[in-house]
Order: sequence, then C-alpha cells, then structure tokens
Amino acid sequence: QVQLVESGGGSVQAGGSLRLSCAASETLIGMRDMGWYRLVPGKTRELVAKISSENYGGQATYGDFVKGRFTISRDAAKNTVYLQMNDLKPEDTREYYCNADGWGPQGYYDYWGQGSQVSVSS
Repeated sequence: QVQLVESGGGSVQAGGSLRLSCAASETLIGMRDMGWYRLVPGKTRELVAKISSENYGGQATYGDFVKGRFTISRDAAKNTVYLQMNDLKPEDTREYYCNADGWGPQGYYDYWGQGSQVSVSS
C-alpha cells in the first residue's frame, strides 16, 4: 500500500515561513500530479499547489489565494515534493493534505497523506 508521508507543519507568526514535505513510500508509476490541498470551512478541499510529472509537462499550478507566496518543487529521485510557504497569513491556518494521482498498471490511483496542521498567529 502506497503511503504519502508528510512533514514540516507547525505554528508560525504572520509573515513567517514553513516548508512542507511529502514523500511517497515508493515510485509512483504513471503519476500525473503531486501536490497539496487544504481543508476549508464546509470540509471541502481547495488546491494549494500541485506539480505534474515530467511526462505531463512538469508544470506547477497554484490556488488563486497563493499570489506568489508559495513555491512547489519536486525531487523525483526521492519521490518527494516540497511546498515552501512564505509570508504566511492567519487565513492560511488550515489542515494541509498531500495528494498524488495518476494511472498505474491497475488503473487510476488517488493517494492522500495523513494531513499536516499549519497554524499562523497574528
């Protein structure tokens, strides 16, 4: 069973920075995107940032609210993505979840991490 292991959440003051990491327990064959979502009121998840694999162009996509503050990157050799979050705001206080999807030998897959709390105080 593939696991996405997250690290790097925590508490900071407004204007501070955090770096989230998400490591897949194995190479994800046929991966399309890997990235981060966060829970919003109403328990829906909104896109924070995702990055596609090289086979899908290697493009990064960000949520509208990011406005240049966050940067996603990938280390394919380590099966890991990183989310550098700068200029954090109190409204960024959320549970953040790593996600990876794609098409493997057994069909479509969609994996989620365990969640990482990010808390930003004013």
